[in-house]
Amino acid sequence: WTQELLVGVGGSGRKSLTTLAVSMADFALRSIVINRTYGKFEWREDLKSIFMVAGVQNEPTVFLFDDTQIVDETFLEDINGILNTGEVPNLFNSEEMVAVNEGLSKDAREDGINAGNPAEMYAYFISRVRSNLHVVLCLSPIGDAFRTRLLMFPALVNCCTID
Repeated sequence: WTQELLVGVGGSGRKSLTTLAVSMADFALRSIVINRTYGKFEWREDLKSIFMVAGVQNEPTVFLFDDTQIVDETFLEDINGILNTGEVPNLFNSEEMVAVNEGLSKDAREDGINAGNPAEMYAYFISRVRSNLHVVLCLSPIGDAFRTRLLMFPALVNCCTID
């Protein structure tokens, strides 16, 4: 479970080198696309999609997130949770969790997990997300926002390899 915090000014190659490394490792690269109407709903939907690839499809995935994509500071709160525990509280509603459990049931049974127990299935799902999802944060050290974010969200420092 590897998380990276790449610190550097824009144009220093953080995203390019990450893309190259992801390609060399044959991992899936996921990022969000910001537009005028992008908000919390779209953010949560993107996170669900990333979690499904990493957890249900069991595909090694890199989530590349840049400080220019922080539309709302709650995005960093969710990132902080992913870095700390591998999960985002209340990301999936009950119907979506049923779909997740259905997608995982065959693999869970093969791994000796009780597919009829929702708590065991959720723990199995999160364990797969934690083993497959790698978060790469690209932040610029310029300005007070960087310092403030590191103070507000300690997992950015405590749970990441910093380069």
